[in-house]
Amino acid sequence: MKPGDILPPLTVPITRTLIIAGAIASRDYKDVHHDPEAARAAGSPDIFMNILTTNGLVGRYITDHLGPGAVLRKVAIRLGAPNHPGDAMVLTGTVTSVRGRSADVAVVGANSLGRHVTGTVTVTLPEPEPEPEPEPEPEATA
Repeated sequence: MKPGDILPPLTVPITRTLIIAGAIASRDYKDVHHDPEAARAAGSPDIFMNILTTNGLVGRYITDHLGPGAVLRKVAIRLGAPNHPGDAMVLTGTVTSVRGRSADVAVVGANSLGRHVTGTVTVTLPEPEPEPEPEPEPEATA
């Protein structure tokens, strides 16, 4: 991994179930994340995803690409356009720096309304797999 490397995109369908389950899992019971009438009363056309669900999806994007040994050290994100049911968010990432086993990745998640999330993830990369030792040569018999 080196600066400038681009991670493959990940498309996340934004479903009503994802939005509500993410809010419940993160104990965010604010009505705009599960009640369409309350969301409309607050000025939104429908329920929308909370930041903790977005944070989890950003983390998943990084670890799906870098593997389960990658450790998220810092996730700094900012929300923009809301994620509503029936849309899709496409996550993309670019490696901005590498220091030993630590890397920074700039992440963007965009939907049909624009950028839903932008930010930077600092991750510790897993230890490289050791090279297998060569098999010993069989001893010659006489």
